[in-house]
Amino acid sequence: MPPLFVLFEHAAGYGLFRVKEFEEVGMLLPQVESSVPDLKKFNQVVDIKAFIPFKTAAAALENINNISEGLMTEDLQLFLEKNFPKDGKASLGVGDQKLAATISDTLGYTCKWTGVVPEIIRGIRLHFSKLVKGLTSNSSTVAQLGLGHSYSRAKVKFNVNRVDNMIIQSIALLDQLEKDINTFSMRIREWYSYHFPELYKIIPENYLYSKCAAFIKNRKELTEDKVNELEQIVMDRGKAEAIYEASKSSMGMEIALVDLINIEMFAQRVISLTEYKTELAIYLHSKMEAVAPSLAALIGDLVGARLISHAGSLTSLAKFPASTVQILGAEKALFRALKKKSTNTPKYGLLFNSSYIAKADSSNKGRISRFLANKCSLASRIDCFSESPSSIFGEKLRQQVDDRLKYYVTGELPPKNVDVMKEAVAELQANIKKVNKKKKKKDKKRKLENGETSVDGNEITINLDETIEENGEPPVKKKKNKKKKSQDISMVEE
Repeated sequence: MPPLFVLFEHAAGYGLFRVKEFEEVGMLLPQVESSVPDLKKFNQVVDIKAFIPFKTAAAALENINNISEGLMTEDLQLFLEKNFPKDGKASLGVGDQKLAATISDTLGYTCKWTGVVPEIIRGIRLHFSKLVKGLTSNSSTVAQLGLGHSYSRAKVKFNVNRVDNMIIQSIALLDQLEKDINTFSMRIREWYSYHFPELYKIIPENYLYSKCAAFIKNRKELTEDKVNELEQIVMDRGKAEAIYEASKSSMGMEIALVDLINIEMFAQRVISLTEYKTELAIYLHSKMEAVAPSLAALIGDLVGARLISHAGSLTSLAKFPASTVQILGAEKALFRALKKKSTNTPKYGLLFNSSYIAKADSSNKGRISRFLANKCSLASRIDCFSESPSSIFGEKLRQQVDDRLKYYVTGELPPKNVDVMKEAVAELQANIKKVNKKKKKKDKKRKLENGETSVDGNEITINLDETIEENGEPPVKKKKNKKKKSQDISMVEE
């Protein structure tokens, strides 16, 4: 068997260990597992060959970030080239499969990450401070703690998902509020119907029913003077009068004052939850416009947010192919069909909530679902990887879906995708120029307000207070004259 070396990444640096009698060790894996806790037995299996410490904490953080992503740093490459045998017979044991593939592609080493390697790495991790000379357990713990804090802090600051985690939390809360409001509304209908059962048929909407229940309270106290106020709540004169007439001849039972107070408090909670749900929807709309404007313009805020939430992040959604986006949310039905070897696989998942699926005929629902998933995949990639996200591409993609629906009905050929994308790029460039122009105007106006002006690229600051003290009045702003630039500069310098 060729000799085996094991690479271990520690907070203090890189260590390279040689495994003794690897042939026997590979045959006796249970004995290796039992010898790991004992240092004396483990020393008979592993021997340190080289160790290089990190120079600074920043270097340690940079190396650990690259290793966590399966990348090889320059320090690690130099360390392996210097200490690993160059005869080509030895193999290298690595804890991470991605890092092993990177080392194998870059340096051409034979890398292993299975078998006895994980157990040896577990033992090295346990006895590392005793295997490396000059490294104490206290200093090893301090290095691990410091690097752990720095790594966690860097991960929190550098979030590849940008602010789409706010979208994920918002849509989850919005769906939960929808369920809770429906449950609470059913409860308040059942509760208040003991006293005023006729109100349920007149006001079917949950939000208006809760407001009416909180306003009416005892139906016997509802007088004709309150009809105008009731009209403002239900926004309908006829319904307000119908409620008043029904209260006179209601078949409901008498109810105690304490019960009415509890019903009113519960109705107020339902009203506040419904209003908060509306505010949360506005907040979600603003977040979707900032993070994924193209996706929101294509399929709407709610469906787009649910796609991002189900994928885990906008980056993950952008990496999905269109076929995955199409059935996202219908995984159980897909695997059930695959398990039964059925051809009746789902045509859509979360995309079913889109208005385009409802518009299409039953024979075209699968076709428009595939087309819509394709456009959603494009929109998510544009939003994820563009420097300045814009809704222009989303609007063009939405127009393409509308044209495709029209094509299925009338047979009119839609424009080609290349032409549509060229139009979108031209509009985006014109929009960027317009925004930059406005920004320049704002900056120029701000400089003038602060008493700053620029001539031929050189900024000249004028102290307004000194000018007022000398002349007794504020200076009058004059229009710039290109012919008198040189004269103006000389006057200011004097």
